[in-house]
Amino acid sequence: MGYRLSTDAMNQVLAELGKQYAIYAPKCYPGGNTFSEVDCIRYGEVHTVEEIETERKSDYSFKELLLPFSETLFFFTENTIQEASVIEKDMVIFLRSCDLHAVRRLDEIYLRNGLPDFYYQRLREKVQFVLIGCPAAFDSCFCVDMGTNRSDNYDAAFELRGGQVYMAARHPQWEALLRQYGEPVEGFAPSYVTETPTRVSIPADLSPAVAKSTVWDEYDKRCIGCGRCNYACPTCTCFTMQDIYYTDNAKAGERRRVAASCMVDGFTDVAGGGSYRKKHGERMRFKVLHKVYDFKQRNGYQMCVGCGRCDDVCPEYISFSAILNKLEEAMQEVRGDGQQ
Repeated sequence: MGYRLSTDAMNQVLAELGKQYAIYAPKCYPGGNTFSEVDCIRYGEVHTVEEIETERKSDYSFKELLLPFSETLFFFTENTIQEASVIEKDMVIFLRSCDLHAVRRLDEIYLRNGLPDFYYQRLREKVQFVLIGCPAAFDSCFCVDMGTNRSDNYDAAFELRGGQVYMAARHPQWEALLRQYGEPVEGFAPSYVTETPTRVSIPADLSPAVAKSTVWDEYDKRCIGCGRCNYACPTCTCFTMQDIYYTDNAKAGERRRVAASCMVDGFTDVAGGGSYRKKHGERMRFKVLHKVYDFKQRNGYQMCVGCGRCDDVCPEYISFSAILNKLEEAMQEVRGDGQQ
């Protein structure tokens, strides 16, 4: 059963939910982008439906709520270690289908890839997801080709239609709130994209041999190694560790998990002074094949969800979707080399 609500009624629902949950959704921060006087759409806490940005794609994903860019794991002194506390409230996160599919990827990496990651798990257990209906694709989206345009694995669905809110909830408490403030609507289901302006085709016979192609060479000059593609991506999960020592007591401090990027300098530095994949084309090759070959070999489905954020944020206008469409050409090149 779905419900139709006015914006005022929806704000009442959010106010009630806000007593138990911290509610996060895509939100506009005027002038908050890295470029001068450009708005930034990213996840932030919201209290009213008017704050939820549904017309524009978020520049950054929900990922930073489950994997903060900088997260204190524990505090230490010379003799003691104290685990960092977790947020008290549970969380509600509004997100689109591609991002909801990204949650599955994060869960695979942090919960089912060996022992569960304690710090990720304790946040993950506090989250309920609200699927934002997606009636039309953005220019850089290619979710249909990645099979992430539709999802049924949500706790509630939300969509703005004609100035009114349509919702359906699988959570009994939320269902009661919608019944209290809304009008029942038969057959409501969140919209989903069926075609996208951007299309990708990944070779069915993609193999590690594609690493030998010359297709990667152009990125030695084009890519500047800023890592923005990784930080905007909802499924990039690499991190590094930093120990911070306090200036007033050099024997006390904290250990932080900090987001890292396979595209930036220093990512492959190892003890003894070694460093690998120094060329940007080599880093691009590693990233692409991890997204669309290695992860699938391990788990049976693609890591990339086709959100297109990497295309959107790149200051050098490098298109990840265009790279994927070059893989067939790269495979043909490799096959040709092998036949000589």
